[in-house]
Amino acid sequence: MTTTNRLMAGGLSLSAAALVGLLLSEGWTPVATPPVQGDVPTVGFGTTTHADGTPVKAGEKIAPPQAVERALQDVQRFEGAIKRCVKVPLHQREHDAYVLLAYNIGESAFCNSTLVKKLNAGDYAGACREIKRWDKFQGKPLRGLTLRREREYRMCMGE
Repeated sequence: MTTTNRLMAGGLSLSAAALVGLLLSEGWTPVATPPVQGDVPTVGFGTTTHADGTPVKAGEKIAPPQAVERALQDVQRFEGAIKRCVKVPLHQREHDAYVLLAYNIGESAFCNSTLVKKLNAGDYAGACREIKRWDKFQGKPLRGLTLRREREYRMCMGE
């Protein structure tokens, strides 16, 4: 992959198509529940924290318009993580894939990952491949995560 047509993350925003894909991947949950046993509760479209940073509690409710608004706020937070941690220019598709991944795994996990190290070293293909490694919960692969990571990997690679 060349750096042609790549921009620094500060010049990119999540594409509309990626936002729709994110909302579909996360799924709608009007009442906060853990997506899998042992996980933290999520509400709306995968939101785990309130705007003030406090965690979502099981049983909390959210209406669809507020859930979309909250998802957009969450996207901005994870785009901020990409802007802080990624020091190389990206294609739109790469940016989208990394925002989707960070939305799911969190800012700290993303920024401290081998993926970011490879990316900042200029190993674009290696960084995209790292996406596939994030398909586990409590050390065990989950089919839904495996499928999601495959979609994000293909997006990252431009397939």
